[in-house]
Formats: sequence, C-alpha cells, structure tokens
Amino acid sequence: MTIPDSGSMMDNESLCLPCTPEEEARIVKELTEKDESCLKEGNFYYVLSTRWFKKWQKYVGKEIGEYEMEDVSIDKQSSTLTKAGERPGPIDNTDIVKNEEGRDGGDLQLHRTLTEQVDYVLVPQLVWEKLHGWYKGGPGLPRQMISLGIQKTLSVEVYPLALKLMDSRDKSETIIHISKKASLKKLYEHVSTLKRVDLEKIRLWDYFNDCKQTVLAKSNQTLEESNLQMDQSIFLDLQPDGFVSSRSNMDSTGNQLALVSMEPPRSSRTIAGGPSLSNGYGLDYGSSLYQGSTFGSVSTDMEDARDSVRSAPQRDRGLAGLQNLGNTCFMNSALQCLVHTPPFVDYFLQDYSDEINKQNPLGMHGELAVAFGELLRKLWSSGRTAVAPRAFKGKLARFAPQFSGYNQHDSQELLAFLLDGLHEDLNRVKQKPYIETKDYDGRPDEEVASEFWRYHKARNDSIVVDVCQGQYKSTLVCPVCSKISITFDPFMYLSLPLPSTTTRSMTITVFCADGSSLPMPFTVNVSKYGYYKDLFQALGTACCLESDETLIIAEVYEHKIYRYLDNGESLPSIKDDECIVAYRLSKKHAELPMLEICHRYLENVKLGERKRFLTPLVTYLEDAINGTSIDLAVARVLGPLKRKTFSSSNKSEGIKVNGSVLEESTSDCQMDTAISDEFGGKDSEEAELSFRLCLTDDRGMNCKPISKDSVIKPSKIVKVILDWTDKEHESYDASYLKDLPMVHKPGLTVKKTKQESISLFSCLDAFLKEEPLGPEDMWYCPGCKEHRQATKKLDLWKLPDIIVFHLKRFSYSRFLKNKLDTFVNFPIHNLDLSKYVKSKDPSGGSSVYELYAISNHYGGLGGGHYSAYAKLVEEDRWYHFDDAHVTPVSEGDIRTSAAYLLFYQRVNTSKPMGESSGVHEDF
Repeated sequence: MTIPDSGSMMDNESLCLPCTPEEEARIVKELTEKDESCLKEGNFYYVLSTRWFKKWQKYVGKEIGEYEMEDVSIDKQSSTLTKAGERPGPIDNTDIVKNEEGRDGGDLQLHRTLTEQVDYVLVPQLVWEKLHGWYKGGPGLPRQMISLGIQKTLSVEVYPLALKLMDSRDKSETIIHISKKASLKKLYEHVSTLKRVDLEKIRLWDYFNDCKQTVLAKSNQTLEESNLQMDQSIFLDLQPDGFVSSRSNMDSTGNQLALVSMEPPRSSRTIAGGPSLSNGYGLDYGSSLYQGSTFGSVSTDMEDARDSVRSAPQRDRGLAGLQNLGNTCFMNSALQCLVHTPPFVDYFLQDYSDEINKQNPLGMHGELAVAFGELLRKLWSSGRTAVAPRAFKGKLARFAPQFSGYNQHDSQELLAFLLDGLHEDLNRVKQKPYIETKDYDGRPDEEVASEFWRYHKARNDSIVVDVCQGQYKSTLVCPVCSKISITFDPFMYLSLPLPSTTTRSMTITVFCADGSSLPMPFTVNVSKYGYYKDLFQALGTACCLESDETLIIAEVYEHKIYRYLDNGESLPSIKDDECIVAYRLSKKHAELPMLEICHRYLENVKLGERKRFLTPLVTYLEDAINGTSIDLAVARVLGPLKRKTFSSSNKSEGIKVNGSVLEESTSDCQMDTAISDEFGGKDSEEAELSFRLCLTDDRGMNCKPISKDSVIKPSKIVKVILDWTDKEHESYDASYLKDLPMVHKPGLTVKKTKQESISLFSCLDAFLKEEPLGPEDMWYCPGCKEHRQATKKLDLWKLPDIIVFHLKRFSYSRFLKNKLDTFVNFPIHNLDLSKYVKSKDPSGGSSVYELYAISNHYGGLGGGHYSAYAKLVEEDRWYHFDDAHVTPVSEGDIRTSAAYLLFYQRVNTSKPMGESSGVHEDF
C-alpha cells in the first residue's frame, strides 16, 4: 500500500487559515459527498478516534454524512449544537493505536477489538487533510479501499493482514502488515526489500500451524486466494544456487501434494463402499485425495490433507474440532451444527456430484456445496484431530464478503447464507419455470397450500428443501375494507422473539384536556420495537378511552413540551428516562385550535428572574382566540386542581366548567412588583383576567402579556405561559403537576433462573400471534388499491424433517443495541408441535421432534464467543464443540441462557434419531 507523504502534507496544511465552525462543517460535508459520488478501489481513508471526532461534531454542531453519533443526534438542549462544545484540541488517535514505534503511518496498527462508529470513524483522504490542517495532531492512520468477493464489494481494509515472517537463517521473527489483496509476487518483493536479499533467491513457505504446508508461488495470486490467515506464520529460506522453483505443489519431502477436486468423486458405490475410488486413488488416502475437476484444481492445505490420510477410529468419528482462524467461532459453531445434522451427513458422505448445479445464476457454481462437502468429510474422517477450515473460509469470503475479515459475526446470519447457498448449488431444477400464483379467492386452505407448495417445488428442489424447508400460512387483513389475503410461504428456520424481553412497560400520565378529572399515571405493556399506534392502543385501553375520544401524546422536557409524537414514531426512540404525557379530549375538540400552557414562578424577586416548573397542560379553544377565551380555557383545565373551600357565598358565584365549580376572584390580583413590570404596570386593565398570562412563540421566547381584549393570531397551537403567584398557589394544588414519572424507572434487576424462565412454546406463541404491520411495511390492498397498515397472522402449515429455531437475542436499532440473556426452557426430547400445525393432512408426518444440536453465544454485543453442543446419535451422547476443543457434556447441562440456535429432527420418520446409518458404518 502506497501511503501519501504525511510530512509534506503537514507542511502544506500549516498554511490553512482558521475557519468558523459553520465553514468547517460545510467543507467536510462537501468533501464527504464528493467522495461518496466516486467510490472506487484504491481510494484512501483515514481512521479517526470517535472520542476526538465527537468533540469536533459538537463543536461544529453538525452530523456530517454517515458519521452520526447517537449522543449528539438526540441532544434535547438545542435543535442544533453550535454551542454544545468548545473547539477541540489536536487530533488524538492514541486511544485506538496499539503501537507507535513505527516511523511510517503504515506501521501503526489498531487495537483488534475496535468497532466502527463506536471506537473510530473513517474519513476520506481530503477530509483528513483539511482536519489535520486545522487541528494538527495525529497520528495519521491511512487505510485503502479494496474490493471483496466475486461481486467486488467495496470495503475499507481497516485491518491489513498481519503475517509472522520466520527467517531460517537467524531464526528471527518479524511481523509484516500487507493487504490481503496484495499478490504473492508483492509479498516476495516486500520480504526481499525488508531482508535485503536477492528476490530470485527467496523461497517462502506457507507455515500455518508452524509447519511447512506448501511453497508459495511467486505469482499474481492474492494472499486471500492463497488462504493466508491473520497472524499466521510464513517461512523464509534461501534456494540453493541453480534451483528453479517449480515445486509450488511439493511438500517439504518433495512429494506432490494432493489436489482438492472442485467436484466430489464419482463411484458406483458411496465413498465408504468400494475398495477404490473412480479416480484411481485407494480408499486409505481419504476422501479429499483425488484429482481432476471441471472447475480447475486448487492445492489443499497440507494440514487438511494429513487429517484425511488415515481413516479415524470408529469411536472418534464426528469428534473433530475446528481451528479458530481469527474470530471464526461464529462460523465454527454453525458448521458443527450442520455437519452433525444426520440427513446432511448421509448426503455429503455419498456421491452427490450429479446434483451439483453449476449453471444456477442464484448459486455459487457448485463451489460452496463442494467446499462444504469436503469439510464435512474431513471432520468425519479426522478422528479427534482439529481441522483448519482455511479453504472453506476462503470460499465463504469470495461469495459472502460480509463474512470476510476477522470481525465477529452472527452465527444465524451465516447459517441462513449457508442453507440458501447449499440449496441453490444443489438445486435439481436446472431451468426454473415462470409461474404466476393465483389469488386466494376464498378457496379451501388445503387446496391453496398444496398449489403453493407445488409451485415452490417446481423451482426449488434440493436436499435442503427435502429436509429443512417447511411451509407457513400468512394471513393479511385490511383494516379499512377487511380484504383478506392468504399465502403459503416456505421457511428454512423460525426466528422467535423472546416475549419477556420483546415488551416493555411504559408509564404515561394522562391529563384531561377538558378539565373533567385529575391527572392519572397509567403503566402499559407494549412491544419494545413497536410504534406509536401500539402505545396509543394500549394507553387507550388502560384509561378506558371512549370511541369518540382521542389522545394527544407528547414528550415533556424541562417543563415544556419538547415534541408531539406522531404516527410514524417508533417506540425504541423513547428512552426510559424520558417523561411522556397524554392529553385526553373528544375527537371534535381535537379539531379545534389547541392551547399549550407552561408554568413559571418568580425565583428571584429582586432580579425578576422566573423559572419554569410543573407539567405543561394542553386544552382547546372553542371561541374566537382572544384574551378572554384563553383565560377561560386556562381556568377550565386547572379546574380539577382547585382547592376545596368552605365559603358558601363564594361558591354560589362560581363558574361551572364541565361539572367543576371554579371560584371567581372578587379582588384585584396582587402581584409582585417584578411581575407587574412585565405587564407594563397596567394593573387595572389586566385585573379583568383571572390569570397572568403571556403569549410566546414556538421556542417559548418573546413573551407578550395577554389582556382581556388581546387579539391572538389564529394558529393550530397557541402557546402561553402562566405566571404563578401566591394567589394561584392558594387556589390550586400544584402537587398534581409536580414530579412527573419517567417512562420506566430502573430498579434492581433480578437474574432469571430456570424456574423464572420463559418456555420455547411462549416464544412460538409470540411469533405466531396476530400483530399490525409497521408503517414501513405497509401492504398494498388490492381492494382499496392503496397501501394499508394491515394486521398479519402466521400459522405453521407444513413442518420439515429438520426444524431450526432462532432465538432473537440480539436487537439493533438507531437508539438501542442489546443482547438478551433470558433463559429459554426448551425440551430436549418429545417437542410436540402438533397444536401449532393447521394442516390436517396425515401425510405431513409426525409433529414430534428431538433436539440434536445447539449454537451458543456467550458475552455481549460486538464480541463474545460462540460454541456448539451436538449429539452423536449413534452413541446417544452429547459433546461440546468449542473451536478446536471437543469434550463430552451431560445432557442435563446443555440447557443454558446462551442457547441461540436450536436444531431439532423429526422422530418416527423412515430413519428415526438414534438409528445407525449404514453410510456411517461403512465409512
């Protein structure tokens, strides 16, 4: 990687003149947009510490492009942040740099556990040059954009490949950093320069696991294509004089290395059945030792070949671990579950070459299926010797670059990709027919379901469909015209919400806008990831909202209404420490202009300082908007707070508003001098109103006193401030407007025990319950000819032989990222799903299942660790697969709060769980 000369760049930047915060924000935004318009491989980006970048964002008061920080974007103190921070000091990246001994920026490496947007941001080179010119500091951390996979996905290589160079001459070790997209030829040149050795004399070995695997050819093949891994070793020795390197496929003894075929061997019998394979290699050499391929052969890892040289003892088959190649525990966990799926073991240990679909445009030309099949065979023939899945990881990176690199990923996302990819690579349908589905039109469910399944099988037919795909019924109902749409869709796994953690309790205080009753707090349970509509419905039910009434829901911040919630509001945007109120009124009154009332009191008499307090109120204005109508509206909404009086004479003169008697004042309002001054000393004129009121603008500023005859400009919302004096405190009980409760007050959280756990059935119930679609998932109703927020109901119709349950423990949103450690109590034996299956077709098979594998996740978001439990059905015994380590585990210990993916197999099929497979015995 060629890095710009940072020294000359600094000299030029020192000439940059200071800019205003607004100018800096504008310049950075324009440069960022310019870069986004011309993304290409080779562009340079610089890593910036989020800690420093946040300070800069607060200083300029802007979020630039995609660099959005949560604690900045939700700041309520101002709509912009121009005054939120002081000018930051020099750029400081020291908190993300691991070492600083290098002279060049390319030698500086980052801590391995960093997360983009959390620990660092990436800025284009031109943005870095501007920021460095303004602030200096550093160090500069340039990184290059590379393309990944066959789809050429662009990504910034934040972590270049780190290789440990072992020098055979002096036994020294040197760490070199180089792009994984660099060629082997570039690697040779880099080592030649570093070690000051003639390029022609150098010979480099792939030294994975500190053992000579193969000579690295001096070619244009990339390091990624050569399956070199992060932090692995390469071995340097010198070629003897006159030696010509033609041994790229020779091992250290000079023997030719076995080549991995891109196609499984053909044989009249299974791989376990005959004395020799069709390619001429004897069975003793293992399943992976054969040559010839329509794809072209590639050399294997020697450690993989050695794993397969000798057949493993019968008792140890299926007990091989997988080496961790750098945060690949997520991959190892999912793979162990799949390679211990009995139908897959039977299938991939046989000759499946006839089913490889190389022409499927949705597949991976059969390469993923072959790579998975080869890996499965190695794992079932290696005994207890751990296998390094380097070749498989290379294929995965090529076809799914989202899983490349060395970051932790989600085992469920990988499982979904693998199942879909294996299906397309093994799809028996070579030419998919075009099929136009028919509408439901009130036909019997059995007829429609059978039709949909025939259509699906006409286009999709593979081992994955045979054993992993089921069918569910989806019912959509239009809320306007009641149009019903029913479809029957396939599924490969079921993602189940955890009901105890998919809901949240929210405390909302409800005020009556017509002054008919006192405010009352209500606590409701709503979907944690629901919308305004869900909160409105739950709150309406709790407060017994009538059909002709509605609610106006708002957030209160610093004793004023910060915002009104609208239909598109997502509930995760409402934090637990916020205060939410609702104003109840009739629908006809909701069409009238609204009056928003905030409260103030005199904090300092001498200085005339007033301070907001209490909860703002909202009511409506029926008559012409003037001082009198506003005064009456304030009296009406304060009615429930009126203190009881024992003066019968005053009560007879009261004003009755919605059943509440309000006392009329018979004396002038005695106000503090400071308050009177604000009203210009016109006490005689203002005394005609019951309250001291000021009209404000939308920001609550520019207070203008309101008199009886004040004419107010018509507006949907009129905002006023009520100044409380001793008179108001004596007449009204303000305690009802104090201490507004938070949405949720955190208390002591008690860790769930198995006795307090939720069941797998309750998760399934939550998945299948009827619920409204979100505003972003609106359904186009063929009856209304418009998009509607329909209700959706799922039902299981056809169950597969293998069913996978995904427990949704991870939640991501703009405002919330969380890992749920709730213990889910799931059955190991006799999981009966018959009550959930709506189809009555007896040919559907048994609805009883047995657990055979679990993918576990331990720890929190952005890291943690994956492992797997898998059952060897022939032994009827469970094992713990923790990367390369495999240990027995008792059945009573496999149920934990780390369970993430649950794998079940149908019992009472043609080959029940526990019945020995002939393929296994022969193999």
